[in-house]
Amino acid sequence: METDHPRDFVGYGAAPPDPKWPGGASLAVQFVINYEEGSEYSMPDGDGFSETAGGELAGVDFGPGKRNLAQESFYEYGSRAGIWRLLRQFDRAGVPATVFGCALALERNPEVAGAIAGMGYDVCCHGWRWVEHFNLPEDEERDHIRRAVTSIEASMGARPLGWYCRYGPSVNTRRLIVEKGGFLYDSDAYNDDLPYWVTVSGKPHLVIPYALDTNDSKFGSGDFGTGGDFFHYLKDSFNVLRQEGRERARMMSIGLHARIAGRPGRAAGLARFLDHLNGHDDIWICRRLDIARHWIEHHPSA
Repeated sequence: METDHPRDFVGYGAAPPDPKWPGGASLAVQFVINYEEGSEYSMPDGDGFSETAGGELAGVDFGPGKRNLAQESFYEYGSRAGIWRLLRQFDRAGVPATVFGCALALERNPEVAGAIAGMGYDVCCHGWRWVEHFNLPEDEERDHIRRAVTSIEASMGARPLGWYCRYGPSVNTRRLIVEKGGFLYDSDAYNDDLPYWVTVSGKPHLVIPYALDTNDSKFGSGDFGTGGDFFHYLKDSFNVLRQEGRERARMMSIGLHARIAGRPGRAAGLARFLDHLNGHDDIWICRRLDIARHWIEHHPSA
């Protein structure tokens, strides 16, 4: 029987632990706003090509050496207008959020950085730039992590305590963030409904899984066509997890992007879901950092 495979197919199995969420909540609901605008691949930043993902014309490739001005403007919508629409919605609903922030994006829009800090949101580091860490040589990735921490600390007044890569980590990422030190967790996994501990370089390290199904990125793939599609999928996910949580509590992550959910028609679906959360007194709506601190306190590493 194979025992040394690097992947864990079992996890908590049929008997996950009781998270002991505050107030006996059956479900921890956590919103993430991805703020990447201004850190994506671009000709002005010397990448030699334009970003092809995450815009209204996702996948359109101008090829090397050409600026895609339309794609650049789609991203600019997120930093100029979309982010403010999302922040207003969360402020009106009185709901906290975590920002998966790319360091350079926050650096290039101090007004947004100040608003995020003023609202008390935590920033989970989404890299120095919105680039694919799995394509970076180890030394370059180490430098990106170092630069990201230094930049976010300058922009936000505090260093990031969480980490999340674009698309997925490299085989080195988790080891490198543990090597850097100071991180309470990473979210570079999609494999569970609850946080869990791993051992990295002989040290305990917390993983808080993220989700891409309850995520506005599905608009780009055509899975969601309208704000109503987004709302109904979020509502169904919430209802199932909350029902299950009455026996074994769960966690739900919702992912948003300033340039995607920040568009009016999509934001309408988010607003409906925020309204749906009202009146449920058995849920805990929190920041990702709150989950990390709760898990460390109530479920310390063995």
